[in-house]
Amino acid sequence: MKEYVWLTMVTLAEATIGVFVKLVGDNVPVFTLNFYRVLFAFIFLLAVVPFVSRDFWRISKKNVKAVLIIGFFIAMQISLFNIAMTMAPIANVVIFWSIAPFFVFIFTKLFTKEKVYKEHVFIFIIAFIGILMAKPLSGAEIWGNLIALVDGAVYAALVTYMRYEGTTEKTNLVCWYMLMATIYLSPAIFIFGPGDITHMISYPALGINIPVIVWVICLGVISTGVAYFFINLVLKKINASVYSLVDIIVSPIVAAFFGFIIFSEVPSFNMIYGGALLLLSGFWLSNHMSGHHSWIYRLYHRYFGKSPSLVVGKNPIVENKQIK
Repeated sequence: MKEYVWLTMVTLAEATIGVFVKLVGDNVPVFTLNFYRVLFAFIFLLAVVPFVSRDFWRISKKNVKAVLIIGFFIAMQISLFNIAMTMAPIANVVIFWSIAPFFVFIFTKLFTKEKVYKEHVFIFIIAFIGILMAKPLSGAEIWGNLIALVDGAVYAALVTYMRYEGTTEKTNLVCWYMLMATIYLSPAIFIFGPGDITHMISYPALGINIPVIVWVICLGVISTGVAYFFINLVLKKINASVYSLVDIIVSPIVAAFFGFIIFSEVPSFNMIYGGALLLLSGFWLSNHMSGHHSWIYRLYHRYFGKSPSLVVGKNPIVENKQIK
């Protein structure tokens, strides 16, 4: 039962990213905020990971290259996600970012040269229809939408590389990934300044004033550090298909709900319907790649043909889960 509590914590933590980014607002330059986010995440992980990993301080020479490259990918992916959040509603960003499973599929096929089956084409068509319905190239949020799409591709490159290097199950390395991301993003504080982190924001409804630094720390510790920590625990206990369902469908919905409750962000009907198709097809593809026969999978083959031969293995989306 405790693994489902951990899963809930991961879902809630991930869903708060956009909330904290928007609460910080213009008080901290977004590039500096990216640095703060990985810095406080690293500090948190440095404090807690040693309690769950006996090999925390051990980094073999063969992993140094992976830590350097993966740290760079994490820095880029987190930065793009934060930037997109400053330019578009939360729902837009989390939905368009959810194109990541399709890029993972493409990159994986390019590396492995595995055959592409007609079911894959069918899933991609559904996803493409969903994107067209969501209209990423229209409205004032166009750049935020596009950055979220690009970020999905960056995340997919990160996932594919981690799988290729075989670093997906080394819990102790996650802290060192975050350290490298912190180093890569550290120039931002000198270029753009530290921001007005002591600025007090008034919340009349609550009758209190809260300094900006509180939301900055929450973004790093809760949205990133806590999520990373519990993801490592969850993936040792939860079935891949269950985690895939929560990560690809439930998490974006919760994030969009937070955007509606806290910032009154109401997605358009096109975004809702298109996003639903994109999220559903993303889950289908992810579940299919993991070798699990979901009800969608069975329904498809009932009407469209026999099941292709599958190589049952770990889901690259799930086994390499990184925070947005």
